[in-house]
Amino acid sequence: MELNDFLNPRYPYRGSDQPENMLFNANLQEFAQQVSYIATLQTNGKMSTYESYKKIKQQWKRLKKTHKQLT
Repeated sequence: MELNDFLNPRYPYRGSDQPENMLFNANLQEFAQQVSYIATLQTNGKMSTYESYKKIKQQWKRLKKTHKQLT
């Protein structure tokens, strides 16, 4: 197992096999992983609460944008 696979696990998609659904699922998993990293940094005092909020909000906007593009 490579380090990247360990740090960023991907789980199989279980919905319909439409490409847009599979792509959104991949984006959603990436969003969840990024939020997890940001929360860990904030919890450990490496990032302020406000900065973590801004970064999560930025990730959320990116996820919404990709969702709109796919639908």
